[in-house]
Amino acid sequence: MEQRRVLPHLPGRPVVTDGGLETDLIYHHGADLPDFAAFPLVDDERGRELLLGYYRDYVGIATRTGAGLQLETPTWRASGDWGDRLGYSAVELRRVNRDAVTLLDRLRDEAGFESMLVSGCIGPRGDGYSAGDVVDPDAAAAYHTPQIEAFAEAGADLVTVLTLTGTGEAVGIVRAARAAGLPVAASFTVEQDGRLPDGTPLSAAVTEVDVEAAPDYFMVNCAHPSHIAPALTAAGDWCSRIVGLRANASTRSHAELEAATELDEGDPVELARAQDALRPRLPSLALVGGCCGTDARHVAAMWGDRLVPRTRGSRS
Repeated sequence: MEQRRVLPHLPGRPVVTDGGLETDLIYHHGADLPDFAAFPLVDDERGRELLLGYYRDYVGIATRTGAGLQLETPTWRASGDWGDRLGYSAVELRRVNRDAVTLLDRLRDEAGFESMLVSGCIGPRGDGYSAGDVVDPDAAAAYHTPQIEAFAEAGADLVTVLTLTGTGEAVGIVRAARAAGLPVAASFTVEQDGRLPDGTPLSAAVTEVDVEAAPDYFMVNCAHPSHIAPALTAAGDWCSRIVGLRANASTRSHAELEAATELDEGDPVELARAQDALRPRLPSLALVGGCCGTDARHVAAMWGDRLVPRTRGSRS
């Protein structure tokens, strides 16, 4: 399979990305996702159809708005430790990561959307909401390499790691992606004060990773725009390195969201307005989508798109 290397959002072309896949599937479609893992759906015919239905909404948004499109594989939890918890061997994990790329390749062909990028999605080794222990970059590279190599084998266009809580893991993942020959984006999450869960200012995190192992670009995800705003008051050119945002629908803290039993999906229009307010401080912002609590309605609002109401299904 020929790999596509051009990342159109780096020169500034607007690019749609998707929303909060796991929360959308759990709360709107009745999907059972133990450990917040969507990748087992790739192994099931009904699961694959559920995933394709989710992704098609974003194809529609990009088509109607004339933007580019980047879709993340449903593999945020498809790494070794999480795979072990869910009964997947190393061989099975490698296969399901490849199959996830193939699934989106088929969607690209079906939609005739040649400029669509397929991004191999990686999550942190740990929880994603809490900092945990300091991560050694070499250990992170070794841990994440099998998943990244699977994406490269399947012809993914790039790797994106979402919801990073510290810099060491980011450095290791960038190094592993470079070794596999893939472009890579690193996305941090922040708390309500705009700092990473380990207390590092976002500005310092971006600067540190750029010195140690610069990704193609940075993102911020899994935080409401009102949580990101305090981080952007720090002066410097580092803000220009943030190309993508995937905001949470809720203004609640990570701890509050972790304890919640119902989905807080906020208001799509208000979320879009809050995110637009960040644009003057993010001169390179081009890739826009959502995270926890969001679905295609929120992303459509961010893009000024009149989304056709979707039919919500269910899956036990």
